[in-house]
Amino acid sequence: MWEESTRYPDPRVVVMDPSFNKLRLPMASVERLFTGCRWAEGPVWFGDGRYLLWSDIPNNRILKWEEETGAVSAFRKPSNNANGNTRDRQGRLVTCEHDARRVTRTEYDGTITVLADSYLGKKLNSPNDVVVAADGAIWFSDPVFGISGFYEGHKADSERAMAVYRLDPGGTLEVMADDIPGPNGLAFSPDEKILYVVASRAEPTRKIMAYDVRDGRKLANGRVFIDADGGTPDGFRVDIEGNLWCGWGMGVDALDGVRVFNPAGLPIGHVQLPERCANLCFGGVHRNRLFMAASHGLYALYTNTQGVKGG
Repeated sequence: MWEESTRYPDPRVVVMDPSFNKLRLPMASVERLFTGCRWAEGPVWFGDGRYLLWSDIPNNRILKWEEETGAVSAFRKPSNNANGNTRDRQGRLVTCEHDARRVTRTEYDGTITVLADSYLGKKLNSPNDVVVAADGAIWFSDPVFGISGFYEGHKADSERAMAVYRLDPGGTLEVMADDIPGPNGLAFSPDEKILYVVASRAEPTRKIMAYDVRDGRKLANGRVFIDADGGTPDGFRVDIEGNLWCGWGMGVDALDGVRVFNPAGLPIGHVQLPERCANLCFGGVHRNRLFMAASHGLYALYTNTQGVKGG
Protein backbone atom coordinates (compact mmCIF):
# COMPACT_ATOMS: atom_id res chain seq x y z
CA MET A 1 0.00 0.00 0.00
CA TRP A 2 1.49 3.33 -1.09
CA GLU A 3 1.45 6.15 1.45
CA GLU A 4 2.69 9.71 1.30
CA SER A 5 5.94 10.33 3.12
CA THR A 6 5.66 12.00 6.52
CA ARG A 7 9.31 13.02 6.38
CA TYR A 8 10.95 16.16 5.02
CA PRO A 9 12.75 16.09 2.74
CA ASP A 10 10.78 13.36 0.99
CA PRO A 11 13.19 10.45 0.41
CA ARG A 12 11.38 9.74 -2.86
CA VAL A 13 12.86 12.92 -4.35
CA VAL A 14 16.36 11.64 -5.04
CA VAL A 15 19.36 13.89 -5.64
CA MET A 16 21.68 12.31 -8.20
CA ASP A 17 23.82 15.42 -8.64
CA PRO A 18 24.20 18.42 -6.28
CA SER A 19 22.84 20.71 -8.99
CA PHE A 20 19.40 19.14 -8.47
CA ASN A 21 19.16 20.61 -4.97
CA LYS A 22 18.16 24.03 -6.29
CA LEU A 23 15.24 22.47 -8.22
CA ARG A 24 13.63 20.63 -5.33
CA LEU A 25 11.75 21.92 -2.32
CA PRO A 26 12.90 20.25 0.91
CA MET A 27 9.42 20.72 2.39
CA ALA A 28 7.40 19.24 -0.49
CA SER A 29 6.25 15.63 -0.76
CA VAL A 30 5.03 13.47 -3.60
CA GLU A 31 1.22 13.33 -3.42
CA ARG A 32 -1.12 10.83 -5.03
CA LEU A 33 -4.20 12.67 -6.32
CA PHE A 34 -6.07 9.77 -7.91
CA THR A 35 -5.85 6.06 -8.68
CA GLY A 36 -8.10 3.87 -10.79
CA CYS A 37 -6.82 4.29 -14.34
CA ARG A 38 -5.69 1.54 -16.69
CA TRP A 39 -3.00 3.62 -18.42
CA ALA A 40 -2.75 7.29 -17.46
CA GLU A 41 -1.28 9.66 -20.03
CA GLY A 42 -1.24 13.18 -21.45
CA PRO A 43 -1.77 15.58 -18.51
CA VAL A 44 -2.46 19.24 -19.34
CA TRP A 45 -3.06 22.13 -16.94
CA PHE A 46 -5.86 24.70 -17.27
CA GLY A 47 -4.88 27.52 -14.93
CA ASP A 48 -7.85 29.68 -15.85
CA GLY A 49 -10.15 26.96 -14.52
CA ARG A 50 -7.80 25.58 -11.87
CA TYR A 51 -8.07 22.03 -13.15
CA LEU A 52 -6.02 19.33 -14.82
CA LEU A 53 -7.08 17.04 -17.64
CA TRP A 54 -5.43 13.73 -18.42
CA SER A 55 -6.12 10.66 -20.54
CA ASP A 56 -6.96 7.13 -19.41
CA ILE A 57 -6.40 5.50 -22.79
CA PRO A 58 -7.77 1.94 -22.39
CA ASN A 59 -10.81 3.24 -20.49
CA ASN A 60 -11.51 5.56 -23.43
CA ARG A 61 -11.87 8.70 -21.34
CA ILE A 62 -10.31 12.03 -20.43
CA LEU A 63 -10.47 12.74 -16.71
CA LYS A 64 -10.62 16.07 -14.88
CA TRP A 65 -9.07 16.84 -11.48
CA GLU A 66 -10.15 20.06 -9.74
CA GLU A 67 -7.51 21.83 -7.69
CA GLU A 68 -9.91 23.48 -5.25
CA THR A 69 -11.83 20.36 -4.22
CA GLY A 70 -9.72 17.43 -5.42
CA ALA A 71 -12.81 16.08 -7.19
CA VAL A 72 -12.25 13.83 -10.20
CA SER A 73 -14.83 13.45 -12.95
CA ALA A 74 -15.08 12.36 -16.57
CA PHE A 75 -14.37 15.32 -18.85
CA ARG A 76 -14.94 13.33 -22.07
CA LYS A 77 -16.11 9.77 -22.59
CA PRO A 78 -15.75 8.27 -25.10
CA SER A 79 -12.55 10.06 -26.00
CA ASN A 80 -11.50 8.04 -29.06
CA ASN A 81 -8.77 6.58 -26.84
CA ALA A 82 -7.20 10.01 -26.42
CA ASN A 83 -3.50 10.07 -25.55
CA GLY A 84 -1.44 13.27 -25.56
CA ASN A 85 -2.96 16.66 -24.75
CA THR A 86 -1.76 20.25 -24.71
CA ARG A 87 -3.17 23.75 -25.15
CA ASP A 88 -2.67 26.00 -28.14
CA ARG A 89 -1.60 29.61 -27.81
CA GLN A 90 -5.26 30.65 -27.55
CA GLY A 91 -5.82 28.28 -24.62
CA ARG A 92 -7.79 25.63 -26.50
CA LEU A 93 -7.35 21.92 -25.83
CA VAL A 94 -5.41 20.01 -28.50
CA THR A 95 -5.68 16.22 -28.32
CA CYS A 96 -4.12 13.20 -30.02
CA GLU A 97 -6.76 10.51 -30.57
CA HIS A 98 -5.56 6.94 -31.08
CA ASP A 99 -8.81 5.34 -32.18
CA ALA A 100 -9.85 8.06 -34.63
CA ARG A 101 -6.22 8.41 -35.79
CA ARG A 102 -6.35 12.18 -35.68
CA VAL A 103 -5.40 15.41 -33.90
CA THR A 104 -8.29 17.58 -32.74
CA ARG A 105 -8.93 20.95 -31.13
CA THR A 106 -11.70 21.58 -28.64
CA GLU A 107 -13.21 24.99 -29.31
CA TYR A 108 -14.37 27.41 -26.63
CA ASP A 109 -17.96 26.24 -27.06
CA GLY A 110 -16.99 22.57 -26.69
CA THR A 111 -17.24 21.61 -30.33
CA ILE A 112 -14.39 19.56 -31.81
CA THR A 113 -12.41 20.56 -34.89
CA VAL A 114 -10.33 17.96 -36.74
CA LEU A 115 -6.88 19.45 -37.35
CA ALA A 116 -5.17 16.48 -39.02
CA ASP A 117 -6.17 12.91 -39.81
CA SER A 118 -4.27 12.14 -43.01
CA TYR A 119 -1.23 13.12 -45.02
CA LEU A 120 -1.07 12.99 -48.83
CA GLY A 121 -4.28 11.00 -48.90
CA LYS A 122 -3.22 8.33 -46.41
CA LYS A 123 -4.43 7.96 -42.83
CA LEU A 124 -2.21 8.89 -39.93
CA ASN A 125 -1.19 5.99 -37.68
CA SER A 126 -2.17 6.98 -34.14
CA PRO A 127 -1.07 10.48 -33.06
CA ASN A 128 0.61 10.16 -29.67
CA ASP A 129 2.04 13.32 -28.16
CA VAL A 130 1.77 17.00 -29.05
CA VAL A 131 3.31 20.38 -28.33
CA VAL A 132 2.52 23.87 -29.66
CA ALA A 133 5.30 26.27 -30.61
CA ALA A 134 5.28 30.01 -29.98
CA ASP A 135 4.33 30.66 -33.61
CA GLY A 136 1.19 28.57 -33.13
CA ALA A 137 2.41 25.56 -35.12
CA ILE A 138 1.35 22.19 -33.73
CA TRP A 139 4.03 19.49 -33.62
CA PHE A 140 3.00 15.90 -32.98
CA SER A 141 4.37 12.37 -33.09
CA ASP A 142 2.63 9.59 -35.00
CA PRO A 143 3.77 6.06 -34.07
CA VAL A 144 1.71 2.89 -34.57
CA PHE A 145 0.95 2.12 -30.91
CA GLY A 146 -2.79 2.80 -31.19
CA ILE A 147 -3.25 0.55 -34.24
CA SER A 148 -1.12 -2.37 -33.05
CA GLY A 149 -3.99 -3.89 -31.04
CA PHE A 150 -7.37 -3.24 -29.45
CA TYR A 151 -6.24 -2.04 -25.99
CA GLU A 152 -5.42 1.58 -26.82
CA GLY A 153 -7.31 1.92 -30.09
CA HIS A 154 -8.13 -0.59 -32.81
CA LYS A 155 -5.95 -2.90 -34.87
CA ALA A 156 -5.30 -1.63 -38.36
CA ASP A 157 -2.63 -1.55 -41.04
CA SER A 158 -0.21 1.34 -41.11
CA GLU A 159 -0.50 3.44 -44.24
CA ARG A 160 2.39 5.77 -43.55
CA ALA A 161 5.83 5.64 -41.95
CA MET A 162 5.96 6.67 -38.30
CA ALA A 163 6.87 10.35 -38.19
CA VAL A 164 6.94 13.71 -36.44
CA TYR A 165 4.69 16.28 -38.11
CA ARG A 166 4.33 20.05 -38.05
CA LEU A 167 0.90 21.59 -38.66
CA ASP A 168 1.32 25.20 -39.73
CA PRO A 169 -1.18 27.73 -38.33
CA GLY A 170 -2.41 28.09 -41.89
CA GLY A 171 -3.30 24.40 -42.01
CA THR A 172 -0.36 22.97 -43.99
CA LEU A 173 0.85 19.62 -42.64
CA GLU A 174 4.48 18.60 -43.21
CA VAL A 175 6.68 15.67 -42.21
CA MET A 176 9.57 16.87 -40.05
CA ALA A 177 11.24 13.49 -39.48
CA ASP A 178 10.31 9.96 -40.53
CA ASP A 179 13.42 8.04 -39.49
CA ILE A 180 12.84 7.96 -35.71
CA PRO A 181 12.14 4.43 -34.38
CA GLY A 182 8.79 4.80 -32.61
CA PRO A 183 8.56 8.60 -32.18
CA ASN A 184 6.85 9.26 -28.87
CA GLY A 185 7.12 12.16 -26.40
CA LEU A 186 8.39 15.49 -27.69
CA ALA A 187 9.19 18.93 -26.27
CA PHE A 188 11.07 22.10 -27.13
CA SER A 189 13.98 23.70 -25.33
CA PRO A 190 13.01 27.04 -23.69
CA ASP A 191 14.22 29.03 -26.71
CA GLU A 192 12.64 26.53 -29.15
CA LYS A 193 15.96 26.09 -30.93
CA ILE A 194 16.01 22.37 -30.08
CA LEU A 195 13.28 19.75 -30.39
CA TYR A 196 13.66 16.65 -28.22
CA VAL A 197 11.91 13.44 -29.33
CA VAL A 198 11.77 10.05 -27.62
CA ALA A 199 12.75 7.15 -29.91
CA SER A 200 10.80 4.48 -28.06
CA ARG A 201 11.64 1.64 -30.44
CA ALA A 202 15.37 2.32 -30.67
CA GLU A 203 17.60 -0.70 -30.12
CA PRO A 204 19.06 -1.94 -27.89
CA THR A 205 17.76 0.83 -25.59
CA ARG A 206 15.39 3.75 -25.92
CA LYS A 207 16.86 7.11 -26.82
CA ILE A 208 15.94 10.78 -26.55
CA MET A 209 16.94 12.47 -29.77
CA ALA A 210 17.75 16.16 -30.19
CA TYR A 211 17.27 18.18 -33.37
CA ASP A 212 18.17 21.74 -34.22
CA VAL A 213 15.09 23.72 -35.27
CA ARG A 214 15.80 25.87 -38.34
CA ASP A 215 13.58 28.91 -38.97
CA GLY A 216 10.93 27.37 -36.73
CA ARG A 217 9.88 24.88 -39.39
CA LYS A 218 12.69 22.43 -40.24
CA LEU A 219 14.79 19.94 -38.29
CA ALA A 220 18.51 19.36 -38.74
CA ASN A 221 21.49 17.72 -37.06
CA GLY A 222 19.64 14.85 -35.41
CA ARG A 223 21.69 13.21 -32.67
CA VAL A 224 21.32 11.00 -29.61
CA PHE A 225 20.89 13.30 -26.62
CA ILE A 226 20.20 10.68 -23.96
CA ASP A 227 20.68 6.91 -24.04
CA ALA A 228 18.09 5.53 -21.62
CA ASP A 229 20.31 2.58 -20.67
CA GLY A 230 17.48 0.35 -19.45
CA GLY A 231 15.03 3.12 -18.60
CA THR A 232 11.92 3.81 -20.63
CA PRO A 233 11.47 7.53 -21.41
CA ASP A 234 7.98 8.26 -22.66
CA GLY A 235 6.53 11.76 -22.30
CA PHE A 236 8.41 14.71 -20.84
CA ARG A 237 8.46 18.46 -20.33
CA VAL A 238 11.17 21.09 -20.01
CA ASP A 239 11.60 23.67 -17.26
CA ILE A 240 12.66 27.30 -17.73
CA GLU A 241 16.32 26.39 -17.14
CA GLY A 242 16.27 23.77 -19.89
CA ASN A 243 16.15 20.67 -17.69
CA LEU A 244 14.17 17.69 -19.02
CA TRP A 245 11.68 16.05 -16.64
CA CYS A 246 11.05 12.64 -18.20
CA GLY A 247 8.47 9.96 -17.49
CA TRP A 248 10.52 6.88 -16.63
CA GLY A 249 10.29 3.29 -15.48
CA MET A 250 9.15 -0.20 -16.43
CA GLY A 251 10.71 -3.43 -15.21
CA VAL A 252 12.76 -2.16 -12.27
CA ASP A 253 11.13 -0.51 -9.25
CA ALA A 254 14.05 1.86 -8.72
CA LEU A 255 13.51 3.32 -12.20
CA ASP A 256 9.80 4.04 -11.85
CA GLY A 257 8.94 7.72 -11.69
CA VAL A 258 10.49 10.80 -13.27
CA ARG A 259 14.15 11.12 -14.28
CA VAL A 260 15.53 14.66 -14.53
CA PHE A 261 18.33 15.57 -16.93
CA ASN A 262 20.19 18.86 -17.23
CA PRO A 263 20.63 20.65 -20.61
CA ALA A 264 23.83 18.68 -21.17
CA GLY A 265 21.93 15.40 -20.91
CA LEU A 266 23.32 14.36 -17.52
CA PRO A 267 20.95 12.76 -14.98
CA ILE A 268 20.68 14.99 -11.90
CA GLY A 269 17.56 13.83 -10.05
CA HIS A 270 14.77 11.30 -9.80
CA VAL A 271 11.23 11.39 -8.41
CA GLN A 272 10.38 7.88 -7.27
CA LEU A 273 6.84 6.64 -7.86
CA PRO A 274 5.33 3.22 -7.16
CA GLU A 275 4.54 2.78 -10.87
CA ARG A 276 5.92 3.77 -14.22
CA CYS A 277 5.29 7.40 -15.23
CA ALA A 278 4.14 7.81 -18.82
CA ASN A 279 3.83 11.58 -19.08
CA LEU A 280 3.78 14.80 -17.07
CA CYS A 281 3.28 18.54 -17.14
CA PHE A 282 3.86 21.59 -15.00
CA GLY A 283 0.89 23.47 -13.58
CA GLY A 284 -0.45 25.35 -10.61
CA VAL A 285 -0.60 29.11 -10.14
CA HIS A 286 3.14 29.52 -10.74
CA ARG A 287 3.71 26.53 -13.10
CA ASN A 288 5.87 25.04 -10.35
CA ARG A 289 3.77 21.97 -9.57
CA LEU A 290 4.72 18.81 -11.43
CA PHE A 291 1.76 16.60 -12.36
CA MET A 292 2.66 13.00 -13.22
CA ALA A 293 0.41 10.53 -15.05
CA ALA A 294 1.74 7.17 -13.93
CA SER A 295 0.12 3.89 -15.02
CA HIS A 296 -2.91 3.66 -12.71
CA GLY A 297 -2.64 7.03 -10.96
CA LEU A 298 -2.08 10.77 -10.96
CA TYR A 299 0.66 12.23 -8.73
CA ALA A 300 1.94 15.73 -7.97
CA LEU A 301 5.03 17.39 -6.52
CA TYR A 302 5.79 21.05 -5.91
CA THR A 303 9.21 22.02 -7.28
CA ASN A 304 11.55 25.00 -7.12
CA THR A 305 11.40 25.66 -10.84
CA GLN A 306 8.74 26.39 -13.44
CA GLY A 307 7.68 24.67 -16.62
CA VAL A 308 8.20 26.45 -19.91
CA LYS A 309 5.13 28.34 -21.06
CA GLY A 310 3.14 26.35 -23.55
CA GLY A 311 4.73 23.10 -22.44
